Amino acid sequence: MPLSALTGTRLRERRQALGLRQADLAAEVGISASYLNLIEHNRRRIAEGLLVRLAAALDVSMESLQESHAEGRLDSLRAAAAAVPGAGAEVDRLDELVGRFPGWAAALGELHERSRALGRVVEVLSDRMAHDPHLSASLHEVLSAVSSVRTTAAILADTDDIEPDWRRRFHQNLHADSERLAQGAEALVAYLDGAASGQEQSIASPQEEVEAWAEACDWQVVGPEDLTQSTHLASGAGRALAEGLQRQMAGDLAVMPDEPFGAALAELGPDPLAIAGAFGVPVLAAFRRIALRPGSVMGLLVCDGSGTLVLRKTVPGFSSPRFGAACPLWPLFTALTRPETPVEAVIALRGPQGARFRARAFCQTRFPAGFRGPELREAAMLVQPEPAGPETALEVGPTCRICPRTACPARREPSILRG
Repeated sequence: MPLSALTGTRLRERRQALGLRQADLAAEVGISASYLNLIEHNRRRIAEGLLVRLAAALDVSMESLQESHAEGRLDSLRAAAAAVPGAGAEVDRLDELVGRFPGWAAALGELHERSRALGRVVEVLSDRMAHDPHLSASLHEVLSAVSSVRTTAAILADTDDIEPDWRRRFHQNLHADSERLAQGAEALVAYLDGAASGQEQSIASPQEEVEAWAEACDWQVVGPEDLTQSTHLASGAGRALAEGLQRQMAGDLAVMPDEPFGAALAELGPDPLAIAGAFGVPVLAAFRRIALRPGSVMGLLVCDGSGTLVLRKTVPGFSSPRFGAACPLWPLFTALTRPETPVEAVIALRGPQGARFRARAFCQTRFPAGFRGPELREAAMLVQPEPAGPETALEVGPTCRICPRTACPARREPSILRG
């Protein structure tokens, strides 16, 4: 059974809670009081048989003495220390903190978890305020109606010699604007109430419709599905984008069928350049096939020449803005400035989790109108969870608005979060 350095501490706390003396408990389980004292002060490891006898004597479950019971609290405290690297927290003495002050350790861990949860809420709300077109339109309608009412009321209040016909017209306008203000306010309140109660909101853009539809299909979108019947594709633009994605992924599947692609992936690994060379296909087709295959744990971000994200398959721990204005330090944008050049880096998101990812990016160019036409660029980035290792990671963020890295040289605007 896996034990931690805190097993003895928990045994001592349980014995004291029951009012037992060390000598009595030691005699009951068949060991000396001095040996039990060493165990309770975490100076001796405990054999599994002895631990079973101690648990029975103390009427405590074995699960509460397993390593996972203590490691959960230790992991939370380690994450809290990593979130404030300049504090100089004594991570090597966490066992001592938890053993001597379990209440304070629990409080610190709980506060850290609440801080993480609040950070996620701030991120979501900030993104919504910045990019939610429904919220923006509702606020604009309310403010426009308020401005009209105020202007009309000021004219009526400040002008004494208005002709009766014009006064009637102003009153009619005032009534109409008041009605518009009431309707706009009701719509805004209903929208916010729906969000607060957790009701599903309509998708804000055709791109989000497509991504929600693809997510619901686990990105297996090639098939005979009638897109007009999909509950996710509410707009004609969304259905048109979905049809384009279907055609693109069907083409990828035709040139890289499941069985030979699986064999190539097992032999070459998730290397888009190697796989593209093996099948003689464009590199970005290999990017899509790697990330959007069944069971893939990789994320995929695709942008056009303006840097606008046009396709996003998310991966846990790596957030991206709903629209443009992503972090300029992403390898995706480095690749966009270096066409036909592979870019690879280990990246880390600043924050409590400190998640690390291996990012591979590539940019392709095309000239659909020939020599005299424009150059069109498209870049893609694979995002794969990366375990901790010696390789130095490039610190990045989701977007400047909610990135706590105050000293970042690429910052465009102040963050609403404190570093």
